Amino acid sequence: MADPRGFLEVPKMEEKYRPVAERIQDWEDVHEHPADPAKELEEVGTQARRCMDCGIPFCHSGTAGCPLGNLIPEWNDLVRRGRWDAASARLHATNNFPEFTGMVCPAPCEAACVLSINERVTGGSVTIKRIEKTIAYESWAEGFIGPEPPASKTGKSVGVVGSGPAGLAAAQQLTRAGHDVTVYERDDRVGGLLRYGIPEYKLPKADIDRRIAQMRAEGTDFVVNCDVGTDLSVEELRNRHDAVVLAIGAMEARDNPVPGRDLKGVHLAMEHLVAANRECEGDGPSPITAAGKHVVIIGGGDTGADCLGTAHRQGAASVVQLDYNPELPGERDDDRSPWPTWPLIMRTSSAHAEGGERRYQVAVQRFLGDDEGNVTKMVLAEVRVQRDADGNREIIPVGEEFEIPCELALFAIGFTGVRRTELLSGLGIEPNRRGAISCGSDWQTDAPGVFVCGDAHRGASLVVWAIAEGRSTARAVDEFLVGSSDLPAPVRPATLPLAVR
Repeated sequence: MADPRGFLEVPKMEEKYRPVAERIQDWEDVHEHPADPAKELEEVGTQARRCMDCGIPFCHSGTAGCPLGNLIPEWNDLVRRGRWDAASARLHATNNFPEFTGMVCPAPCEAACVLSINERVTGGSVTIKRIEKTIAYESWAEGFIGPEPPASKTGKSVGVVGSGPAGLAAAQQLTRAGHDVTVYERDDRVGGLLRYGIPEYKLPKADIDRRIAQMRAEGTDFVVNCDVGTDLSVEELRNRHDAVVLAIGAMEARDNPVPGRDLKGVHLAMEHLVAANRECEGDGPSPITAAGKHVVIIGGGDTGADCLGTAHRQGAASVVQLDYNPELPGERDDDRSPWPTWPLIMRTSSAHAEGGERRYQVAVQRFLGDDEGNVTKMVLAEVRVQRDADGNREIIPVGEEFEIPCELALFAIGFTGVRRTELLSGLGIEPNRRGAISCGSDWQTDAPGVFVCGDAHRGASLVVWAIAEGRSTARAVDEFLVGSSDLPAPVRPATLPLAVR
């Protein structure tokens, strides 16, 4: 039984951050590591008292809260009672990698928490993300987590292409179901977007390595430096495996071919982030650095914020982040985003708290450079965003043009879908109008025995959605191979608003 007065008696306490002046000098976790771990566990246990086990827990509703269906009230109550081992078991029953989501998920569960209906009265949502992360790390510290190899083998083989969160989740579930699973990764290290897209200070790569070691001990094989379709033919892939899972992400970055785009110093955001992460991995200095430069980031989303935090740590002279949208309000607007939906509000990430300027309702018109072809300035204009007769977005300049210094420009304006590769053409798969790979209700593509999950199917989205789709696809593959499955399926393609052909 939950504590019915917990949220009335316990104030909300978020996880603390390290001082800005300290954390921008390194790539370590931005969060403060408590000097007394026992006191931290006690505080988190007290925070769990705020969960009142409401009658309808919207926090784990897939339409508004957690798509994984995490049993949040249950593990909150176990934490409240100090049952960390049981809380770990409950959390891992629905989430393969809670330390990943505990670090990088924006926590739609908290936005859907019943205590978020009127935060002025309740003091705000339960600190679900903090509790989840603490359970995960305490589980590793106390040895609650270990390899879970299958009791028996099916004799069936599955190839998973891509080692991001969707591919890893699918692979772990299928290995535990008794199949022989091989994960193919075109990069030199396993992890996909987790490894090279998310900065070290947001997600320590040691966390990924620890999970990969667990998966290897369970029997999952990993092949790196393998671009399937080129280094390994589609025919050989099909011959090796009884089923194939495509978890290749949606890595085709959106670009903006404005005048001056070809100047040196103008890059896509992922070029900057991948290079910085490789430097953190020990691969040598990044060829794209913000050190001593005036940096401009085009795009106001999470990828732009990651570039911002990276630029701070590289020693940028200044950083400006541009957004063509108006500045959002500080509180939820019940007309635009009523509870329990994700609130459209102004958010300040750890990177924004570290410095830099944010400018709204402006868009780049062109870049200017010097005689050696290096970008030196950016020409901007104030803009208005509107929809044309067909519903397409238009960005209309409405003000005078003006210049700002710019020695490194980074486009962080989203992704257009999967990359057209030899793999897809070899399988006879054509991306749909959204640039994603369509599938049926069983997660199977138009190519028989080939399944899809994660951003490749959904479009660029959250890590938690990738894990949810990976788990669901694993069940579909298991059923395809042996006729039935005991694996969970938290989401279905038919329920996803972006799953269109």
